[in-house]
Amino acid sequence: MAARAYWQGQIRLALVSIPVEVYPATRSGAAISFRQIHEASGKPVKYEKVAPGVGPVSMDEIVKGYEVSKGNFVLLEDEEIEAVKIESRKTLDLVQFVAADEIDVLYYEKPYFVVPADDLAEEAYVVLREALRKARKVALGQLSVRGREQLVSIKPCGRGLVMEVLRYADEVQKAQGYFRDIGEAKPDKELLDLATTLIDKKTAPFEPDKFHDRYVDALHALIEKKRKAKGKTILEDVSEPAAAGKGNVIDLMAALKKSLDSGDKKAPAKKAPAKKAPARKRA
Repeated sequence: MAARAYWQGQIRLALVSIPVEVYPATRSGAAISFRQIHEASGKPVKYEKVAPGVGPVSMDEIVKGYEVSKGNFVLLEDEEIEAVKIESRKTLDLVQFVAADEIDVLYYEKPYFVVPADDLAEEAYVVLREALRKARKVALGQLSVRGREQLVSIKPCGRGLVMEVLRYADEVQKAQGYFRDIGEAKPDKELLDLATTLIDKKTAPFEPDKFHDRYVDALHALIEKKRKAKGKTILEDVSEPAAAGKGNVIDLMAALKKSLDSGDKKAPAKKAPAKKAPARKRA
């Protein structure tokens, strides 16, 4: 494979070891990064390491420190930090199996493709894949790589397996603190039915190619215009909808009905107003 493996080793289930290679399943998006430029000279601005009351300092004078209280730091040498790093292991032990829906979506961090290292490993690899699929379970283990120990899950994905790095419990915020003030009242049945109908109407297969970052596309277009304009200022004409005042009350029922009515149907053509019949004379 052209890509560089993130990890190479073996997945171990009891006494069975499966040699595998792990590759990143994602890549960084097309985000645009900007540099700070000194306008008068057109030169990029550099950052200097500066200590308050001391001024610029060189790299060999800098050590790592952990703030234990306001303004008080514990200083650590690089050798001390290296000494506590977890030794990278070449074995990923599957220590537990859980139902996939037991893992909250907040815990998933980054996916990786897991492929058999060679033809000899493929048979055991396929057995593990199909056993997980049949049991409808996800395997859990801890992967030691690059000095850290990561909690990971393994699950079937098409003809292969996907490993997902999971966040630890102390890395996930508790939802109760954010949702505590939301009331427990049940929604109006007619409103709920309208919303459900609207969801059903707009339900379609997930096709990620249909979605683009319009901001990034607009930035690329702006940069190209600016290049052709040779530095002249270009202001994009963007019309923003008027913000609703606090006094405006949204009629949720009318909004949902209007959303359902504004589907793919074309508006019927307006009929010409009928001519008024001449008034009849009274006898």
